Amino acid sequence: MTVGDPLRFAPGGLDRDDVVALLAEHLAEMRATSPAESVHALPLEALSAPEVAFWTVREGDRLLGCGALKDLGHQHAEIKSMRTSGTARGRGIGQAMVRHLLGEARRRGFARVSLETGTQDHFAPARRLYERHGFVEVGPFGEYRLDPSSIFYALEL
Repeated sequence: MTVGDPLRFAPGGLDRDDVVALLAEHLAEMRATSPAESVHALPLEALSAPEVAFWTVREGDRLLGCGALKDLGHQHAEIKSMRTSGTARGRGIGQAMVRHLLGEARRRGFARVSLETGTQDHFAPARRLYERHGFVEVGPFGEYRLDPSSIFYALEL
């Protein structure tokens, strides 16, 4: 890899060791920062479900992050498994992934994209990221219920 390689988004990759490790790190962090009943991160096998589309973002061969869209039906998708690698934080990778996921949602004909994230201070950067992209706070959607550790956002496309 050379510095300045373009970002490359690719579907799939759940069988790659670096992706498995990044997702394991994601789940471990969610479990460490949220009560057990408030951890809504998808395990690896759930990301392989037919209703979930998963992407990685790389610079050369280096994994920088990942994200997914889960089809909730009725032209409604949910952003899942948004994660930037620790070494890539602060470089705009999360913003690039959100733009990519919203573009994919539009291309796939979704009218609404929602997400759940934490209310703890640890999740403040994520909340700011989503708000900068036009997401607004809403009530629970899908199978979620009111939870003091969760905040819900949606964006009409």
